[in-house]
Formats: sequence, structure tokens, C-alpha cells
Amino acid sequence: MDMQSSLSRRPEVRRIQVLLRRQASAGQAAVLARFFKTGPGEYGEGDRFLGLRVPQVRAVMKETAPAATPADAGELLRSPWHEERLCGLLLWVHQFRKGDQRTRREIYTAYLASTGRINNWDLVDLSAEHVVGGWLYTRSRRPLYRLARSRCLWERRIAVLATFHFVRRGEFDDTLALAELLRSDEHDLMHKAVGWLLREVGKRDRQAEETFLRRYCRQLPRTMLRYAIERFPEPLRRRYLNGEV
Repeated sequence: MDMQSSLSRRPEVRRIQVLLRRQASAGQAAVLARFFKTGPGEYGEGDRFLGLRVPQVRAVMKETAPAATPADAGELLRSPWHEERLCGLLLWVHQFRKGDQRTRREIYTAYLASTGRINNWDLVDLSAEHVVGGWLYTRSRRPLYRLARSRCLWERRIAVLATFHFVRRGEFDDTLALAELLRSDEHDLMHKAVGWLLREVGKRDRQAEETFLRRYCRQLPRTMLRYAIERFPEPLRRRYLNGEV
């Protein structure tokens, strides 16, 4: 795909695209394509990269945020280029934080309508906590359980990562409930996500994490367990790995 022929007609979107594409690096794009598993049958199959690192994308987002609208961000999310979708999501995160209730509702609704484009772990991890978690923090958490039961890997990961917003504020119930629901998930990326959030719970409340682990540790995929107990003292970590708790 020619970079110039796919430029948007929306002035601010076009400006963002130009700023990103000026920094394109074919060498870095090849590295990112391998890192994010874009080959046939891999979880990021078919994705395309310009070759920018996250700090570069963040810099463009900050430069353009004063003029960009949620609709501009939404158009970026429809891009075939990974970094343009990332920039759109980072704009939504920024706009959500700064916005009123109407704007936040608009962004949350558009986010959940766009999960097919939030299709790699970095896109999820840099946005779900802030938009989905931020919106649901004072509302019903039922949408998370619908997402957790989805056949779409990225929707399941969104459900778990959204709860990081709650964990940071000392609320662990939904993280632990989703961990129970997803403990048999078959995908390695979910094993890592659930284990990571369990570890984050444990940083704040070791007893809450260990109560969960003592009940389920023998049922958890090895990667999930290893992530969950990564910060445990070595003797305790060994006991969990050996099923001695």
C-alpha cells in the first residue's frame, strides 16, 4: 500500500498521518512485524508497521492533541497502519481524561464498537485500562464479563486489562472474578495478561492474591502462574510451582 495514497481527507487526521509517516523506518518496521507476530497463522497476521517506537507515536499524539477530535481518533483507528491505530487510541485516552461525561461516553462507546481494530496486545494494554476501566469504574461491570466470554482474543484481553484501573484504586474483586473465569483460556497472551493482573493484585494485597492462588494454582496454565508469582520470595515461589501449597 502506498503511504501517500492512503492519506485521509480530514485535515487533522492527514496532519497526524504525515507526521507519523515522515518518521517511517523500513528496518524498524520489519523488526516490529516479527515482534508482534504478523506472519500467517500468528495472532497479528497481516498487520502493517511504519516502523515507529511508542515514544515517537506519543510525541505526535501530544503535538496534535489540542486540535484533534474523537472522530479524528476514530478515523485513525481504521488505518491499516499499526502506529496510526495506536495514535488514535492514545488520542482517545487523552480525550477521555480531559473530556466531560458526554465525551467520555462517546469515546467508550466508539471503543467497544472498534475492538476489531484494537487487534494487538500493545493497543489493548495502552488503552483499555483508561477508557473501558475508566468508564466502568463507577458503573456496572457487566460489560467486562461479556467481553471475557468473547471468542475474540482481544476482547478477552480488554476485559482483563480494563480492571487495572480498579486494581490501582484498591479494588480487586473483578480482576479475581475474571481470572477465575479465564483460568482455562487457551491463548498464551491471556495467560500472560491474567498472570500480570494477579501479580498487580498481589503487590497491593498479597493475601487476596494467595487466597486465589491456593484455590486455583494447580489449574492455572504454567505461564499464568509464573507471571502471578514472579515477585514472591523464592522459597514460596518454588512451593507454588511444585504444587506444595
